[in-house]
Amino acid sequence: MSTYDYDLFVIGGGSGGVRSARVAASLGKKVAIAEEYRFGGTCVIRGCVPKKLFVYASQFPEHFEDAAGFGWTVGESSFDWKALVAAKDKEISRLEGLYRKGLENAKAEQIDSRAELVDAHTVKIVKTGKTVTAERIVIAVGGTPNPHAALKGHEFCISSNEAFHLEELPKSILIAGGGYIAVEFANIFHGLGVDVTLIYRGAEILSRFDHDLRRGVHAAMEAKGIKVLCHDVIQEVTKTAEGFAAQTKNHGTLDVGLVMLALGRDPNTEGLGLEKAGVSTDHKGAIIVDKYSRTNVPSIFALGDVTDRVQLTPVAIHEAMCFIETEYKNNPTSPDHDLIATAVFSQPEIGTVGLSEEDAGKKYPDLEVYRAEFRPMKATLSGRSEKMLMKLIVNAADRKVVGAHILGHEAGEMAQLLGITLKAGCTKDDFDRTMAVHPTAAEELVTMYTPSYRLKNGERV
Repeated sequence: MSTYDYDLFVIGGGSGGVRSARVAASLGKKVAIAEEYRFGGTCVIRGCVPKKLFVYASQFPEHFEDAAGFGWTVGESSFDWKALVAAKDKEISRLEGLYRKGLENAKAEQIDSRAELVDAHTVKIVKTGKTVTAERIVIAVGGTPNPHAALKGHEFCISSNEAFHLEELPKSILIAGGGYIAVEFANIFHGLGVDVTLIYRGAEILSRFDHDLRRGVHAAMEAKGIKVLCHDVIQEVTKTAEGFAAQTKNHGTLDVGLVMLALGRDPNTEGLGLEKAGVSTDHKGAIIVDKYSRTNVPSIFALGDVTDRVQLTPVAIHEAMCFIETEYKNNPTSPDHDLIATAVFSQPEIGTVGLSEEDAGKKYPDLEVYRAEFRPMKATLSGRSEKMLMKLIVNAADRKVVGAHILGHEAGEMAQLLGITLKAGCTKDDFDRTMAVHPTAAEELVTMYTPSYRLKNGERV
């Protein structure tokens, strides 16, 4: 008989935590999971899911404009922000209920409280002050927006968390950051009628993506009327009678209705008791783990964003399943973080898997780049000037496709399928002998027969 209260105690009710708790409980383990806010985590409650719903909402003005080219007459339209927020909240509550129901059906105990480590096998339930013990502990508390505390007036700014619960839409907003969160919200707010300015310290937005995708999104955003200020930062934010004044380094003072900081996310480890249990962290506070998600303390594991490996929801779920295989099925399995397909729900959308042209050039001495830029079929009647971009990066030595990048409508959907293709190790010859589906935008992926250009040792030739 176990000397512990639980076989497994999970701290954090997000995607990774819930998956590990639910599956372990379904295997007959005695499991408890503690969550201080709402079950579902960042993705479901205040991340990917509500963001995608807002993206859909923000696209309707363009849909209304496009309709005329197809013979439709659309009457006067209006937008109700409060109605959108209420509909979003209803859906999020439904999803949270499904998470809770899954845990309940598996007989995992749900604890609505913050939990903190006391030692390698002991956890304190903060709400009650009670301590419990567990043979294994999983930490899956995710990340939290960086508040950029060094910025004067940062307390006047919102993060992506608050963006989902605004009482009303501002007339204008200044968004600081150049990553996917900043870019996605810039497009969302613009589509909902807000005057948007994006400010970023770097030379180009979306620094980790292929340069063609970065430039394409930037150009499309400016064409819509979103102001993008690169090589600049906010130095101070002050409150005014009408809103806020943001003093910038290179563009003077910007008067806006709201300032949003999207300057990265930090591991949510502050005050978690890691030092009491002897768990090692890095300089950012991320929990250091081995390839099996084990910390330096044998009984404690960590999953998802709190480890700062790859900050994506499906990755946290995958890491949870690998934990289950390793610890409860006697099948040591390490997460595979290679060739992860991802999407940026900007407008136009990005879908990508594998290496960018720049990174591939550093790894492979001889590359072929296949690139197609074209006007999508829908735009021929709508009159919209948008372009789609398809790009394949091929290692010339073995013809293997090492990167695939798409900019345009439904790019994320296509990237998911390309993820399977690249994971399977398909070559450009496999693409070439695949029949096209016509008429689609995706057919360009299998009809680019001649390289647009080549790279030798990272240099274009």
